[in-house]
Amino acid sequence: MADALTRRFFLTGIETICSIGIHDFEKAAPQRVLIDIEVMLDPEMEPAIDNINDALNYDEIRQTVVNISQSRHFDLQETLARAVFDAVRSMKSVVGLRVRTSKPDVYKDVNEAAYQLSDFA
Repeated sequence: MADALTRRFFLTGIETICSIGIHDFEKAAPQRVLIDIEVMLDPEMEPAIDNINDALNYDEIRQTVVNISQSRHFDLQETLARAVFDAVRSMKSVVGLRVRTSKPDVYKDVNEAAYQLSDFA
């Protein structure tokens, strides 16, 4: 039964160099940021044929994430995540979205400082 199916795309660990942070050492140089995207797709928009023109192109998602992350300085991960969220959420067939940002190198004794924004559970 097709109605019970959910369709999701995952792009995990998109690595970008981003100017982000409130500390002087963070403002002095860009740092590595990892961004995860989980897209919930409209179940009614499943491609009828094997053609990228009928599907959400994840190249577009990846490039959008990189472009936004490198567009300016972000003080907060929350602000970066919201900018990415708003751009990807407006893409065709996207009915739900989870964005997770992570600064893996900000502290020597912490694996990562991360933030997540989602409009589904």
